Amino acid sequence: MSIDRRQLLRQSGMGIGMLALSGLLNDERCEAAYSQAAKEPHFPGRAKRVIHLFANGGPSQIDSFDPKPALKKFAGKTLDPKLARDKRLGGVARPSSFKFQRHGESGLQVSELFPNIAQHVDKLCVIRSMVSDVPNHEPGLMMMNCGDIVRPRPSVGSWTLYGLGTENQSLPGFIVMCPKGLPTAATANWRSAFLPGIFQGTHVDTQYTDPEELIANIGNDFLVGDRQKRQLDLIQDLNQLHLDQRGEDQALSARIESLELAFRMQGESRDAFDLSDEPKHIRDLYGDTLQGRQMLIARRLSQRGVRYVQVYHGAGQPWDSHAALDRNHRRLAGECDQPIAALLADLEQQGLLDETLVIWGGEMGRTPTVQLPVNANTGRDHHVDGFTIWMAGGGVRGGMAYGETDEVGLEAVQNRMHVHDLHATILHLLGFDHTRLTYRYAGRDFRLTDVHGNVVKDILA
Repeated sequence: MSIDRRQLLRQSGMGIGMLALSGLLNDERCEAAYSQAAKEPHFPGRAKRVIHLFANGGPSQIDSFDPKPALKKFAGKTLDPKLARDKRLGGVARPSSFKFQRHGESGLQVSELFPNIAQHVDKLCVIRSMVSDVPNHEPGLMMMNCGDIVRPRPSVGSWTLYGLGTENQSLPGFIVMCPKGLPTAATANWRSAFLPGIFQGTHVDTQYTDPEELIANIGNDFLVGDRQKRQLDLIQDLNQLHLDQRGEDQALSARIESLELAFRMQGESRDAFDLSDEPKHIRDLYGDTLQGRQMLIARRLSQRGVRYVQVYHGAGQPWDSHAALDRNHRRLAGECDQPIAALLADLEQQGLLDETLVIWGGEMGRTPTVQLPVNANTGRDHHVDGFTIWMAGGGVRGGMAYGETDEVGLEAVQNRMHVHDLHATILHLLGFDHTRLTYRYAGRDFRLTDVHGNVVKDILA
C-alpha cells in the first residue's frame, strides 16, 4: 500500500513529537480549552454565575450612591488647586440636585433617583473607591470588560466560561443583551480574543420581543425538525470522518461542538426568551418595558445555567451626561430602577441570589464639577479617579460601603480599588485564584488581571 509524504512524516520522523502531542491533548487543561462542559474551579466558589448590569457611558456617583454634601460650600467656585491636586477639572463645583436618604438597617445613603433599589440596600456592597486608567469611553469599556485599554484580551465573561464551563449545553454560556445597536468598541466588549471562539459572548438585540427576532436563524423555514436533525447528523458524520482522518484537532472539535450547540439552541432559546409563561405578578414586578424585559430574561438565563449574562443599558453611551445631567439621569434611572430592584427581589425569592453575583456600574464616573455656563443643561465630565459600582449576592457582604473619595469626590482616598482588583475579586467569588486561571498563547501564560490585581477580602461575606 502506498502512502503520501504527509503520512510518512507522521508515521516516522514525527513519531516522538506525536507522542508528546498526544500527552498534551490528553491533558485536562487542553481539553478544557476547547469545551464548554462544566468544570470544577480551583476551590468552592460562593458564586456560580454573574449578571453584569452595565450602565453604559458612566453614571454620576455624586448623584447616585456617593453623597458629597461638602460640595455645597464650593458651589459655583473653582475648586482649590491644592484640593484638586493639580487635576485638570474644568468648570466649577456643583452639588447634586438630588436628595440622599439613609435606607435599611445599614443606613446606606442612596439618591432619590433610585427609590426601588434603595429598598434593597442591605443586599448591596457599594464600592465608592473604584479607579481606572483612562477617562475615555472605548479604553474605559475595554478595561472594565477585558482588563486592558488597548491590546485585544478576552472579556471577563469569556474567562468565566473558560474556567467554569456552562451548566446548560443547549444555551451559550455567555450572553450579552444590548438593545438598538452596540456599545462603544462594539463586539470587542465580549470577545474571546486568543481564547477559543467557543467562549465569546453571544449578542442578543433585546429591542425585539419575539424570540424569532431576538435570535437570528433560530428556526429553519425549509426543513421540519426531523429532517433537519437527519441533515445535521449527516453533516456531523462527515465532520467526524474528517476529524478521524486528521487525527486529534481540538479546533475542529470545537467547531463541531458549536454546530451541535446551534441546533440545540433552536428549542431551548425559544423557551428562555419567551416571557409569556411567567406568572403575571412576576411580569408586573419587572414591568413591561425594555429594561424590565431584559432583567427578567437575565434571571431566566441564569436560572437555566448561563454562566455570565451582561445587560447593557442601551447602545452608544446613554449615561454620558455632558449636558442636561439632571434630566437625563432622572430618565435613565427611571428606566432601570424598578427592573433592577425586581431582579434582586426575584433572585432572592427563587433562592438564586446567594449563588448569583450581580454587578451594577459603568466604565467610569463623573466629575464633581460642571462645565460653564451653569444652567439647566449643565452636565458633568468623565472621571476615573474615584467612581462607584455596587455588587450584590454571590458571596459579597451586603449593607456596606467600601472605600471613600475625598470630601468633594475628586479622588479615592481610602481603599482604592482598581479594575484589576475588581476582576481578581470576581474570579475569587467564582472559585478561582486569578493568578492561576491562565491560558498559554504566543509563548506565555496570560490571565485576566495580567500581572496586577488583589482580591479585596474586606467585601467578602
